[in-house]
Amino acid sequence: MEQRIYDLREMEHFSDSPQKVAIYETDKTLAVMWCLEPEQEVFLHTHPNADDVWIILEGEGLYSQGNGETAEINKSMAVLAKAGQVHGMRNIGCGRFVFVGVAAPVPIEIHRMQHDS
Repeated sequence: MEQRIYDLREMEHFSDSPQKVAIYETDKTLAVMWCLEPEQEVFLHTHPNADDVWIILEGEGLYSQGNGETAEINKSMAVLAKAGQVHGMRNIGCGRFVFVGVAAPVPIEIHRMQHDS
C-alpha cells in the first residue's frame, strides 16, 4: 500500500548545517521538512516554475522576501512564495526551527540568489 501518512517528528534531523528532509514526491507536488538549529538558514532562492508554501511547525524564524524585506515568522504560520518570488529563512530563536515546504508543479527549478535582491 502506498504511504499516505507521515510522522514528521520521527523524520526530524538536525546537524551542524541546515537539514532538508524529503517527505514525499509525486508527479504533481513535493514536500520537504527543513530542520534548522539556531542561526542556521535556508539560502535566498527562487523557483521560476513553481509555488512554494512553507508551514511553520516549531520555533521562530526571519522570512526573507527579497529587496531587504523580512517578516518574523513563528509556529502555526504559513508563508507563500509564488513562482519567481525570492524567499529564504533564518532561525532567529534560541531553540530549533522546523517547517514543511510544499511546492508544485514538479520538477522544481531552484535558482540561488547571490545576495538579497
